[in-house]
Amino acid sequence: MAGITSYGAYIPLQRIDRKTIASATGWSTSAASLPGEKAVANYDEDSLTMAVAAAIDCLDGLEREKVDGLYFATTTPPYRERQNAGIIATALDLRPDIRTCDFSDSVKAGTGALLAACDAVKAGSDSNVMVCASDCRLGKGGSPQEVIFGEGAAALLLGNSDVIASLEGFYSLSYDFMDQWRADGDRYNRMWEDRWIRDEAYTKFIPEAISGLLKKYGLELKDFAKVVYPCIYLREHAAIARRLQLDPAQIQQELLTSVGDTGTAHSLMMLVAALEAAKPGD
Repeated sequence: MAGITSYGAYIPLQRIDRKTIASATGWSTSAASLPGEKAVANYDEDSLTMAVAAAIDCLDGLEREKVDGLYFATTTPPYRERQNAGIIATALDLRPDIRTCDFSDSVKAGTGALLAACDAVKAGSDSNVMVCASDCRLGKGGSPQEVIFGEGAAALLLGNSDVIASLEGFYSLSYDFMDQWRADGDRYNRMWEDRWIRDEAYTKFIPEAISGLLKKYGLELKDFAKVVYPCIYLREHAAIARRLQLDPAQIQQELLTSVGDTGTAHSLMMLVAALEAAKPGD
């Protein structure tokens, strides 16, 4: 059974308290009530360096020559025309004959890379594939994104031996929904109206995806020790849990108040946090 054989993460040391941002801005935004702090990359860090740091954590104690592929997911690659995954593989001193690929242009690229790696292992094309997801997005001064966005990276190694978490199924949805976007040449992300995103995206798409997964495999939510779903609105995150009738112990804690929304890495970082606390049989 293909699954996760190792995992790692990286969060920059520096933090900005959101009260400091609100004080410097001088006016209220839709995200002004978000408590806590956000992780901020240092001047010499970017999505590549953070991905390398997460991958080093993931490969600790493992034989790097056994890695057959590396997939890198990000919406903020330092190079627009140069394979970023290849740079990471070189920094990790992996074999030169491995398969490398970049996944980009959507924060769903992280889970997309994970599913692609799992398919490669299941098909027998590769025995061990690493997935790195990292983002270093900029929020325009005074915007909700400045408050919400944080920096971080996650790394997962997929294989079919010494599996610690088997990937037993998946269910995907694809909707062309306009919530956040960044056009070619834009430095900052743009964001549509909050109510539109909350009411027509998060509160509809997440329950639909979960219900679809349960129906596809004949499961119930009580069969799961943890349920991981990212949401940039804390109130809606809790409302979705109530709607699904999740036990509080099943809800994987969001990283918004301690790290921020890390883009492509966010759902995978939440998964890593769940794996760190998991017990055999979960």
